[in-house]
Amino acid sequence: MPTQHIQTIAITGAGTMGAGIALVCAQANRQVILFDLQDSVLDKAKINNQKILQKQVDAGKLAVEQMHSILDQIVYTTDVNQVKAELIIEAIVEKLPIKQGLFKQLMEINGADCIYATNTSSIPITQIAAGLAFPEQVIGIHFFNPAHIMKLVEVIKGAKTNAAIVERVLSLVQAIGKTGVVAADAPGFIVNRIARLYYVESLKLLEEGVADIETIDRIMESSGFKMGPFKLMDLIGVDTNYSVTESQYQLFNFEPRFRPSRIQKQKVDAGLHGRKTKAGFYNYDQ
Repeated sequence: MPTQHIQTIAITGAGTMGAGIALVCAQANRQVILFDLQDSVLDKAKINNQKILQKQVDAGKLAVEQMHSILDQIVYTTDVNQVKAELIIEAIVEKLPIKQGLFKQLMEINGADCIYATNTSSIPITQIAAGLAFPEQVIGIHFFNPAHIMKLVEVIKGAKTNAAIVERVLSLVQAIGKTGVVAADAPGFIVNRIARLYYVESLKLLEEGVADIETIDRIMESSGFKMGPFKLMDLIGVDTNYSVTESQYQLFNFEPRFRPSRIQKQKVDAGLHGRKTKAGFYNYDQ
């Protein structure tokens, strides 16, 4: 089936990344199914996507009619049996057994013709596909936060991924206005392998008392980075960022340079996950 015929895309997981991916696909005139187990998460995703589009309307970049048309492209559901699409993008928690369990369900519902993609930041695609019914249909499609702004998308081929699936996905990524790059199925792929040290070394500076949070962020932003490491961790989610670091640390056989930070672990344990919880390395009460 030609890539241009892929009109139905399902996203599982309506958190920050899942909701953002759903919006990107809807803006590209795709029919979107956004699935999550919790109604409250779906409600928040819907509100946040409306806010993003409203800002574009207020800036004169989007007509009100276009905004409503885009929002109408997205169906929100808590029923996994409604997750029927030509392409499914998983954007749930970074836990291998949970991802595999969901894919097993989805494969029973959708069969062998669907493309099963994961938005994982760190878990190898081959590892996710292992034991699944259709490993040749499994691929990585890794968006970056915020998905509606960031142009880059990593496309990762697992050991058994059909080469034709890679080409179809690359074409689709281009069709929805993104820049796709093919990455090897290695720990952290391209961006997270590089970016991990941006976070880890900044946290080491904080642990050692070399500088405080605000100073480190200000220095990095003055050096050309659009956002300092602590502001970026708050945006991504301190818990999500920590989970990726922990996963990469294990996948690199506990290489010391990837060691997760005790300070970050403490934030996670305290429920201080960044912007989504109104507090992380910074406070967001206002």
